[in-house]
Amino acid sequence: MKALQLIKPDWKWASSERSRELDRLLDRQLTFREKLEWLEEAEALSLRLRAHHERQSDRKRSRRTDGNSKAQAGSST
Repeated sequence: MKALQLIKPDWKWASSERSRELDRLLDRQLTFREKLEWLEEAEALSLRLRAHHERQSDRKRSRRTDGNSKAQAGSST
């Protein structure tokens, strides 16, 4: 069993280099199973965000085409 090192919140972790160091320290505390679970959750989040982005793009596209067809219908009468 690993002995967990207590990592206290500190401003020293605020730089990009120190942030990567903190990530490495935290990563060492995770088990292989925990890393897999983290990756699965990250992948699920990524897929949900991609689907959300595509839905937003589809809505914008349909609004543009609806607006154009309404403008054309109004100008032809």
